[in-house]
Amino acid sequence: MHALLIVDDNQDVRSQLRWGLSKEGYSLHLAGDGEEAMALFREHAPGVVTLDLGLPPDPDGTSEGFRLLQEMLSEKPETQVIVITGHHDRENALKAINYGAYDFCRKPVDLSEIKVLINRGFYLHSLRSESARASLVSASHTGGEDDCMDGIIGKCSAMKDVYYAIRKVAATDVPVLVTGESGTGKELVARAIHAGGLRKSAPMVTINCGAIPENLLEAEFFGHEKGAFTGAISRVQGKVEFADKGTLFLDEIGDIPFNMQVKLLRFLQEMVFQRVGGRSDISVNTRIIAATNLDLEEAMHNGRFREDLYYRIGVVSIHLPPLREREDDVLLLADMFLEQMSHENNVAMSGFTASARKAMLHYSWPGNVRELENKVRRAVIMAGGQRISAEDLNLDERAPQPSGQASNLTLKEARNAIEKEMVDAALKRFSGNIVQAAKSIGVSRPTFYDLLKKHDISV
Repeated sequence: MHALLIVDDNQDVRSQLRWGLSKEGYSLHLAGDGEEAMALFREHAPGVVTLDLGLPPDPDGTSEGFRLLQEMLSEKPETQVIVITGHHDRENALKAINYGAYDFCRKPVDLSEIKVLINRGFYLHSLRSESARASLVSASHTGGEDDCMDGIIGKCSAMKDVYYAIRKVAATDVPVLVTGESGTGKELVARAIHAGGLRKSAPMVTINCGAIPENLLEAEFFGHEKGAFTGAISRVQGKVEFADKGTLFLDEIGDIPFNMQVKLLRFLQEMVFQRVGGRSDISVNTRIIAATNLDLEEAMHNGRFREDLYYRIGVVSIHLPPLREREDDVLLLADMFLEQMSHENNVAMSGFTASARKAMLHYSWPGNVRELENKVRRAVIMAGGQRISAEDLNLDERAPQPSGQASNLTLKEARNAIEKEMVDAALKRFSGNIVQAAKSIGVSRPTFYDLLKKHDISV
């Protein structure tokens, strides 16, 4: 029986969801605050969590909800968290998705909508839980360990360079910067380094630097003392303390506010910090791995990222190539995803048609590996036969041409221009409806948000 955890400080909402979901066959667990939620989370290991962001001691804000989201995903990254937000609270919904949430649902909760999200969440959880097994199976079918490392799949020369770099840096304690577009697997690389390193018996703690409101970021890093600010009713340890003896993974480091960069640099230089509102120095021993999809050298040139911080976090850099530059891996990954999802859905799929393979090789994959996984997942569910066709994959080959003189553009610039025009056109066609716009260009909603951010498009 699937374990489902509902976290909401409103008793009426908890009662509504318990009543509405009681006949769905879940093992239901309900919590009204963060402490109770984490106790139930650790006891029952739910595959799906519905999480209200407004929890005590900050029921009118989001700090406790974001803290709880981060803590849950740090302990069990495969958990699918559905965030419950205010009806007009789009900003925090987007931040929650960037933070690692699977999806969001607006208040008042629609039972039919939440049931669909929960069922899909359990499906995704089962896939994540079996990813290690599927990766090993794929490796045995495609040539062994050179094609696979700790859940990372790829046999092209660029990925073999990545594997070599991971093995080299894992045996050391130097800071590592992982770069690459959204959806390329930067967190997988961080976890592979941690798992193969000297600190693998200690936790890897993740901070998504771009998903936390600026006024809460310092407390998220370093914790706070009781009374440090309004709502600080007790001492709270920060993520840095939890990472002592382990690894601190700074995801989306390029989005960290400039004033926080100074404080982070000071900590990295000495590995000493003070909690917000505190006076005592606290020392920790942690390894730093950072990741970003931004061009930090350009950010330094524009004055948005400190040069001294860049050199502190990037002693060794590992770059993940986009999927469109990994032609040898597209079909390898597709076959792996197909095998994995066919097994999970108890569906006998015999493979891809020739037209499907050709379509996958000619598609640009703006959402990278994450998009490929979503396309294959959809195809397994929607396919009318035992082989996946090009139509099942729903790959739109009608890419618009970039405006201006294409001959004056580099390949990267042309691809970026096409992406931006497709996103703009989809938004206009569906009057800003993110779900429909994302579906129309064949990417998931999180990938669409990544593209909005990448091209600085406002909705």
